[in-house]
Amino acid sequence: MTDHQTTHQAEEDARNEKIGIWLNGRIVPRHEAVVSVYDSGFMLGDGVWEGLRLYNGNWAFIDEHLDRLFEAAKAIDLDIGMTRDQVFQAVIETQKANNMETDAHARLMVTRGPKTRPFQHPSLSQQGPTIAIIMEHSRPSIARPIHLATVPHIRGLPMTQDPKLNSHSKLNCILACIAAEKAGADEGLMLDVHGFVNTTNACNFFIVRKGEVWTSTGDYCMNGITRQKVIDLCRENDIPVYERNFSLVDTYGADEAFLTGTFGAQTPVGQIDGRQIGDGALGPVTKRLQGLYKALIQRETA
Repeated sequence: MTDHQTTHQAEEDARNEKIGIWLNGRIVPRHEAVVSVYDSGFMLGDGVWEGLRLYNGNWAFIDEHLDRLFEAAKAIDLDIGMTRDQVFQAVIETQKANNMETDAHARLMVTRGPKTRPFQHPSLSQQGPTIAIIMEHSRPSIARPIHLATVPHIRGLPMTQDPKLNSHSKLNCILACIAAEKAGADEGLMLDVHGFVNTTNACNFFIVRKGEVWTSTGDYCMNGITRQKVIDLCRENDIPVYERNFSLVDTYGADEAFLTGTFGAQTPVGQIDGRQIGDGALGPVTKRLQGLYKALIQRETA
């Protein structure tokens, strides 16, 4: 596909070449922001992360993001070694160092840190965690509605690797993304263990049918913060919304489809498995939700 794009496509911004990155308590130039080859994150994908978005000088839904980060760290028995407030202050310090006011994205990452020997056991990580904050100027620049392809890679059971965990181990999602790209699409639509439509490799997924908004049960997907905000906005504005099981048949016959995520907010989907969804453009319910979400951001970050 000649016009391939991603859901995290941003305008080029030359300022990102000179960003300062927060690494273990220091702001360092981008080219100096390096970690050891012995780091647990590099070696094993052993870590957790959050994506944050800056609007009007404020980090949207920061409390929910920090809640999720600390819960994820607890789930993998990782001591961040900082309080919530210290983590938040590190975000603010990075923001100030980069003179950022709005249209910025941060990736906050915590790994189990350097290992004494190159093996799996967590007890080999004895130096404490590696904590990094990459903050970039970023304004989404998606040219057309996203195209999806259903992929064979599924979001699995909680006892394999719980899809609710925002972990550094993203290989399952990366393989889904590669499969979609090979099929000529932008992103992979992933099913759950029962064959119901679940999520994409990078975003939460919604359809609109006869004025109703549907998304998956949430049992097998990252329970996205933007996903929850959309569900809440539907409930507050008398838009029928259902967290339910639905199939590809339901999906192909949808009037609209869209993705949610911290970076892109609500991104329309125009095509799934070569089938046009609705009229292939931004639909009226998606457009209304984009407006409601923008208003919510304005209230939250005013």
